[in-house]
Amino acid sequence: MHCEIRALRDFYSSPLGQLAEQSIARALSSVWEPSASERFVGVGYPVPWLDRFASEAERTLCFMPAGQGAVAWPTDAKSATALIFDEELPLADSSVDRLLYVHALEHSENPRETLTEAWRVLSPGGRVVAVVPSRRGLWARFEHTPFGTGRPFSEGQLSRLLEESNLTVTHRVEALHFPPLRRRFALRFAGAMERLGRRFWPLFAGVRIVVAEKRLYQGLPVAERASRRVFQPVLQPAGALGRHRAALDRRDWGR
Repeated sequence: MHCEIRALRDFYSSPLGQLAEQSIARALSSVWEPSASERFVGVGYPVPWLDRFASEAERTLCFMPAGQGAVAWPTDAKSATALIFDEELPLADSSVDRLLYVHALEHSENPRETLTEAWRVLSPGGRVVAVVPSRRGLWARFEHTPFGTGRPFSEGQLSRLLEESNLTVTHRVEALHFPPLRRRFALRFAGAMERLGRRFWPLFAGVRIVVAEKRLYQGLPVAERASRRVFQPVLQPAGALGRHRAALDRRDWGR
């Protein structure tokens, strides 16, 4: 089950969430190769990092899963956000150069199908950047953060999942080496613990970040299927007008 959009937004506006954003941004920057001509899509809840990396891309979109909900991004321009199903992206084949998955794979109903869809929309040489909770880390054990929900991954599980989806892992990095404590006194030491953790206990980081490149020399069987997904507005009106039309239809059929 996906995190609710308000819970994600509230977390990243909190002191702990801001520290988490900085830690993940620092790790992403170490493996991010900027390109002024790339088409970039963030999937899940990538909002805290889109402003940082979108300026380096030719075009940027933000896709948020239907089970999570969506907020408009960017806030100071026309919205580039779409509500989607992660197994059926509304994109043409080979149409984007980079996909950033944050708060997405661990909540996916079928991660392998999600990554197979990522392979379809990536251009030759395109890359998936996956940020997922680590099975060994403390953050996956506390439910007051978004990383404590969903399915955490070990390094081997995530690598196998990407390789089976025809994506070759090129870089690995970790983030969130400090414990997810909410007390302001403890947060004062988060920066020092993050630096120490990167050096002395990287295996127990809170999240794993993996970069994988689209592989072209191995074919994938493609099964064509009709979409099982239907958008249903939560507040869809069903008033007197609809019932009146149904009554008229029944009367016409009775003639």
